[in-house]
Amino acid sequence: MKNSLTKLFACRFHLQSQWLIALAAFYFTTVLNPALWRYFISHLEITGIRMLFFGISMPVFIFTAIFLFFNLLPAYFIKPVLIVLLLISSATNYFMFQLGVFIDADMIRNAFETNTREAFDLVTFRMILWIVLGGVVPSFLLVITRIEYRPFWKECLFRLFAITGCVLVIGIIAAFFYREYADFSKRHREMTKLINPSSYLYGAVRYWHLESFVFKAFMSLDKDAELKPYDDAKHTVFIMVVGETARAKSFSLNGYPRETNPFLAREDIISFKNFYSCGTATAISVPCMFSHQPRKSFSIQESKFSENLVDLIKQTGFEVLWRENDDGCKGVCNRVPTDNLYKSRNSRYCDGDSCFDEILTDGLEEYLSGLKKDAFIVLHTIGSHGPTYYKRYPDSFRKFTPTCDTADIRNCSREQIINTYDNTILYTDFVASRAINILKKFPHLESGLLYVSDHGESLGEKTDMYLHGTPYEIAPEEQKKVPMILWMSDNMKKFDHLDYGCIAKKAEENTFSHDNLYHTLLALMEIRSKTYDKSLDMFDSCRLEPLP
Repeated sequence: MKNSLTKLFACRFHLQSQWLIALAAFYFTTVLNPALWRYFISHLEITGIRMLFFGISMPVFIFTAIFLFFNLLPAYFIKPVLIVLLLISSATNYFMFQLGVFIDADMIRNAFETNTREAFDLVTFRMILWIVLGGVVPSFLLVITRIEYRPFWKECLFRLFAITGCVLVIGIIAAFFYREYADFSKRHREMTKLINPSSYLYGAVRYWHLESFVFKAFMSLDKDAELKPYDDAKHTVFIMVVGETARAKSFSLNGYPRETNPFLAREDIISFKNFYSCGTATAISVPCMFSHQPRKSFSIQESKFSENLVDLIKQTGFEVLWRENDDGCKGVCNRVPTDNLYKSRNSRYCDGDSCFDEILTDGLEEYLSGLKKDAFIVLHTIGSHGPTYYKRYPDSFRKFTPTCDTADIRNCSREQIINTYDNTILYTDFVASRAINILKKFPHLESGLLYVSDHGESLGEKTDMYLHGTPYEIAPEEQKKVPMILWMSDNMKKFDHLDYGCIAKKAEENTFSHDNLYHTLLALMEIRSKTYDKSLDMFDSCRLEPLP
């Protein structure tokens, strides 16, 4: 074996540096950028000969830009840098082409904040094949190739000529097609998030910049916030179920033809038909939904230096408990008691890899029995997290068949994918209804439950787009329109002086979003704070008596 390797490396290929750079630029432009060209071709409207030549100029422009970038690399760093870029780009190539992923700073954030379970859920034979053929094989060929460089100053001079030529080519393209490039980029800004390797290089630099240059003192939201309840002797217990990857269009409560909500349909619930998330990925949406800031002014960096809704509720005297089954609360629960149930070895709900969401209600009745004061409980579900949808529900909830029992959802039919996803919604429906029925066992309490998902999911509806995390501005409605379900006990309706029918009408006719959650829940918990914005309180106009 050792002799074979010695012979292999002794018979190395020889390649001059300029040809290496040219071949690498061509390889990246073609083999590692099919998602880019699929997008460009599908959005290019050839209305005449000028637009035809504009279309032809685009691959020339991309090749020239990549060629220019590689010429800027120091000579003896080209090979190791190219190997790293080949391996990373082969992986990003898979996600962009196969799953319709766009790569920006937020997607880089998702990658850095993922965990082993989520990462392995994405690994498929198809992915490995793409990385091996697209990245490992050319990297190996590069390793056994001896690059021939000119003497230092001659190499620098040649690079200077190459860079000058690139600038001239780009200048000529700009001179002839500036208007077309400006117009196309204005209408399709997201295309830059499909360019290998610039999309993830820029995204990584942007993410590092955002994370590294935010140094602020930790901010209290409102030290003077206080609990000012209506005049009643009932303790308030409220459960907020944070859904994962559930989309509104898959809820039968919202008109979906399949019966995916048979359990909640039996309860006296209100479904908010037009409700939108403030992000398309958990890393953004969960901190945002608990923030007092609306989506347009929300900063994930600044949120790390500020209290949130659960902090303020705890401050005013509530017993707060966060029960976690989705691998982390993204910093929201850092300062409140937390049960990390996804780490449980409970064989009834867990398989060592993940746990079914029923574990969130396990022991909940006993916990409520021991309460001596107001309580706010968050149940963070794993919900419909993909692509391994089949792992999110027990076999008893495998109602819609055939299912897609693999992480490689591109290997399944649309019917199988939708069936499997719908089974996750059916199971979520059961878990939420189970929490409601536990609350019903305590009729003396002023209790309520709110279910709301962090973001939605694409199942291949548009241009082979799957999963989530698409930049919000271009994300399809499937990733942004999410379900929100409200249940209130008779005591909560009565002693909070709420017209339940009025709320139901608003839920049917109005459009709301995560922006409304902080202010609505603050008022519902009867907390008075300077951070409260009455205009964002969904229930304000349905109160029969004003807040104390």
